[in-house]
Amino acid sequence: METTTPAVPHGDARTETAENPRRKTRPKTLATTLLAVTATAVTGSLATRSVSSLWYRRLRKPSWQPPSPVFGLVWTPLYGLIAVGAARALDRREGAARTAFAGRFAANLVLNAGWSLAFFGARSPRLALGEIFLLNASNAALIRQAWRTDRTAGAILLPYGAWTLFATALNTAIVRRNPAGG
Repeated sequence: METTTPAVPHGDARTETAENPRRKTRPKTLATTLLAVTATAVTGSLATRSVSSLWYRRLRKPSWQPPSPVFGLVWTPLYGLIAVGAARALDRREGAARTAFAGRFAANLVLNAGWSLAFFGARSPRLALGEIFLLNASNAALIRQAWRTDRTAGAILLPYGAWTLFATALNTAIVRRNPAGG
């Protein structure tokens, strides 16, 4: 005898949990995460305008630091991935779990923008290094939480975590080469 699973109507709470990974990302959620990520990108971009400043040019940097334009080329798609990964994870959660993930995502974006403000705005590679360690911890928690809900969402966020680890190595090298802080 064959058993059938009753159809679950769209919008039923049961479709909004991690048990249903086929649930689609809602356009409203994606628009919200894109807006949040865009605000973060704009904040970071405004802070990094000093990349052409005498202070930044005088910093001793490692030979393996990419040219300045590479950062924009990398961050642009990364921000898109962050928005998509977060939207997927959000739309596969409900209630308190959704609220908790939204809070973690918001905190992560604050830390993301905070690095640019610390490094370029405050002209403090050392402060930025401490901040980026917090960002890495936040990235790990965000990726882990997204992965538990939807493996695709977690996988989408992995390049963000990897790039931030690279940025941490670069920030560390700059601090070591500039003990007086630049």
